[in-house]
Amino acid sequence: MKIEPVLLEGRTLRLEPLTLDHVPGLWPHTGPEIFQWLADVPRGDGYEAFREWIGEMIQKPASLPFALIVAATGEPAGVSGYLEIRPEHRGIEIGRTWIGKAHQRSRVNPESKLLLFRHAFETLGVHRVQFKTDLRNTQSQRAIEKLGVVREGVLRKYQIRSNGEVRDTVVYSVLAEEWPELRSRLEARLEARLGE
Repeated sequence: MKIEPVLLEGRTLRLEPLTLDHVPGLWPHTGPEIFQWLADVPRGDGYEAFREWIGEMIQKPASLPFALIVAATGEPAGVSGYLEIRPEHRGIEIGRTWIGKAHQRSRVNPESKLLLFRHAFETLGVHRVQFKTDLRNTQSQRAIEKLGVVREGVLRKYQIRSNGEVRDTVVYSVLAEEWPELRSRLEARLEARLGE
């Protein structure tokens, strides 16, 4: 399992390996409420703190973040990607996801997840894809559960967020043998929302 930067293209969305060139387009979609539950948050409120945070995200080991680009406009809608890449165990996590308010409850989240799942299972050959989210982040839990993945449980006091808060974390997963059914559900869901 070799993870390399790659362009992932869907019907209405393109996932580009995240670079500092995406920062100006992403910046208007940010705000404190967007980062409220992330484990690692920008250290400051301004553009430079955001740019520095994106730079750090790009450099994190065992990860590959993507800018979520709306194909029709070229507008960045948010960020998601792979982290906790474990080639020796054929496992990967999808996370560090945030989507600007204008693109929430649209095709952006399900289509980006379809592209990331497809690449993980069909190209990389992983056995397991997992998600983690803050126990208090019910919006994220609903979005993850709408994907049709399995909730495995809560890791109590799992980590200390970059802002010093202790976080209980909910873990979800999808296994390779569950992928065909999940793919069909996601494709049907996206087909029903094609006009968005």
